[in-house]
Amino acid sequence: MAERLLAIQGQDPRGARLAVRARSEGLVASDVDRALDERRLVVTWVNRGTLHLIRSEDYPLLHAVTTPPLWTSCRTRLRQTGVGDAADRGVDTVRRALADGPRTRVELRDALDSADVPTAGQALVHVLFYATLHGVCVRGPMVGKEQAFVSTRDWLGEQPEVDRDALLGELARRYLVGHGPATAADLARWAGISLGDARAGLKRIARRIVDLGDGLLDLRKREDPAPLPPPRLLGAFDPLLLGWESRERVVGEHKKLVTDNGLFRPFALVKGRAVATWRLPKGKVEIEHLEDVTKKAARELEADARAVEAYLNGP
Repeated sequence: MAERLLAIQGQDPRGARLAVRARSEGLVASDVDRALDERRLVVTWVNRGTLHLIRSEDYPLLHAVTTPPLWTSCRTRLRQTGVGDAADRGVDTVRRALADGPRTRVELRDALDSADVPTAGQALVHVLFYATLHGVCVRGPMVGKEQAFVSTRDWLGEQPEVDRDALLGELARRYLVGHGPATAADLARWAGISLGDARAGLKRIARRIVDLGDGLLDLRKREDPAPLPPPRLLGAFDPLLLGWESRERVVGEHKKLVTDNGLFRPFALVKGRAVATWRLPKGKVEIEHLEDVTKKAARELEADARAVEAYLNGP
């Protein structure tokens, strides 16, 4: 599933694990943790400067193609948070701290404080972000309930030199695998790259795609579209709301699924449309319907709620 979607938004750990649940069978949330511990998955800042859950083998592609547009804003934020000229010293400090193995956020803060690198307020996260852009670290294994930072080189191996322009085509192909049909603007929005780069990537695979009109492109010889999924609960920041420029077909009139401060709420899907929100107080799913659904759909959503609970609480 991570291969097909390529990158799953991951700043909400439960939401990322629920995205896996909704698109797989026979797994529980702890299987994602195990894959992180086993180096098959990592979480890192890539597309749009947001944390994403990705396959370790896809790190070189996503890091090379989607992080260059982030450098300018990162340096600006480092200045605004008072880090300034200490940023490079911060990167070296993080690199040295990770040489002895995984480190939690608190442990890295202590190391940076000892090196006189500002960490107050948002400074810490921007120093760690800067180190990530340098390719120094990713988030790897779970330490208790927290995901620790690790050295990219030690955890994933020496990273190869890559040609970003050549990889734009591979990014375009992989994006269409999980999101086609889509437009160049959809690709640019999802990956956080320029529209020009998105078009260049699609041009590189022109022989492998078909123009469906109105700017929509898809891979040739794709299997027939999959049927709509049965009624299902999706987590916060689900890829269904983040993969294209517009989410209107899914959200419809229920625009409050995405809050003014950029939070994407967990929601229920029936026939491809959002019909309810849900929450998980004390480990039990509570569904709040936004519109009427059939009795059959309501029963199926309640059954999926129990499946969510089992998935999150499984071994």
